[in-house]
Amino acid sequence: MQPTTSFTYHAKIRDVFSEMSQVVVGQERLLNRLLIGLFTGGHILLEGVPGLAKTLTINTLAKVLELDFQRIQFTPDLLPADLIGTMIFNQKTAEFEVKQGPIFANLILADEVNRSPAKVQAALLEAMQEKQVTIGEETFVLDRPFLVLATQNPVEQEGTYPLPEAQVDRFMMKVFVDYLNKEDELAVMRRMSNMNFDYEVQPVLGKEELVAIRNEINGVTISETLERYIIELVFATRRPMEYNLRDEARYIQFGVSPRASINLNLAAKALAYFDRRDYVLPEDIKEVAPDVFNHRIMLNYEAEADGVTSLQVIDSILRKVAIGR
Repeated sequence: MQPTTSFTYHAKIRDVFSEMSQVVVGQERLLNRLLIGLFTGGHILLEGVPGLAKTLTINTLAKVLELDFQRIQFTPDLLPADLIGTMIFNQKTAEFEVKQGPIFANLILADEVNRSPAKVQAALLEAMQEKQVTIGEETFVLDRPFLVLATQNPVEQEGTYPLPEAQVDRFMMKVFVDYLNKEDELAVMRRMSNMNFDYEVQPVLGKEELVAIRNEINGVTISETLERYIIELVFATRRPMEYNLRDEARYIQFGVSPRASINLNLAAKALAYFDRRDYVLPEDIKEVAPDVFNHRIMLNYEAEADGVTSLQVIDSILRKVAIGR
């Protein structure tokens, strides 16, 4: 018998969107992806120019969900100890004590994560993958949920340290945050130019409810046909010639990793749950595939020379790879 799921918290999830809209305007897609990551345990990499309310959205979300939030500004002089903590000497007890860093929170905003050197990025790696931190000889398990939301500025690349592939692959999705449309920007301007605006958001969900939502999403079913469709999409990025993707093969240097299939499955289930369905549709997979794949496909110099982006290649793969191939 196929597992089923209930929708006990579906109304509260709608309330989260409603409460967020009192502060953040026009970022429904961003909020959707953040909630997918939060409910399925996946970290999110955000890319967009400054001023698009990325920090405001994450900070507000933490308040609505009653989660501990820490913003860490990554700079070239940041040290691993500034991130995870260090050992300090207590003169009264003549012993070393652990002073925990800002990584000990539920939601971590790693602002401009590519501005810090590799050793700082590596310190973040253990926390993201193992959900634990080692300081000295002690290992501390991080509080759940634990989610890293990292931002990158696509414009300024001077003085940055590109994230290594192993680190980028640990992000469930890479979400491009674009400019608002005219009406939304007008609403933002009116709201923020009112110097008396100070809306205090109300908590909607707690930690225990987040765990319950995760269990309900886990009950969403996906047919074997769609499971195999995910695998076909993954292999189409690795062996495009076998799928008659001749034009795309010219540009792909490396395809996506095994984490892509896992994360695409999870994200599609969450999307179905948000739509109050206990089963996944092909449209769910196609909608989140660009966010799951775009930072995992490595394009070659020919793609750069021709102005071809990873999103264009993914769009072509989604159009050409058939379900039930």
